[in-house]
Amino acid sequence: MAIEKAGTPVERRAKKRFVMEREIRYRVLEQDKIIAVGNGKTLNLSSSGVAFVTENELPPGAFIELSIAWPALLENRCPLQLIGFGRVLRSSGDTVACTLAQYEFRTLARVVPENAWSARSDQKLRRWAEAVARG
Repeated sequence: MAIEKAGTPVERRAKKRFVMEREIRYRVLEQDKIIAVGNGKTLNLSSSGVAFVTENELPPGAFIELSIAWPALLENRCPLQLIGFGRVLRSSGDTVACTLAQYEFRTLARVVPENAWSARSDQKLRRWAEAVARG
C-alpha cells in the first residue's frame, strides 16, 4: 500500500504485486474451527500476499487457506491451482487482504464436484495453523 511522504507515494510492500483476476476459494480457521468458507475474485497477488473481493468480511488475524485457479496449464493440457496458507490482514467491505506464507501448485481435476471444496478435509490448514502458533 502506498503512503504519502512529503507528497511522494512510498511503496511499503516488500514484494511486487501483480494485477490478476482469477477465481478464488477460501476457508478461514479461528480457534481450531472453520468459521467461513467462500469464494471470490483475486485483485492482485505477490509471493507474500493476496488481495481479493468476496461477499464476506473476514476477521483480521484468522488463518486462511486459499485455492486460486491458475491461468497457466501444466504441459499445455492440465489445469493448475495455487493452494496457499496465510493470515487475514484486513477486511473492509468486500475487499480482503491476506498474507501468503506457504503455497504450492497442484493439478486440478477437469470436472470438480460443486461441494468438493467444503467437503475436503481441513487437516492441512489446522496442521499449518498449529505449527505457526508453536513458533
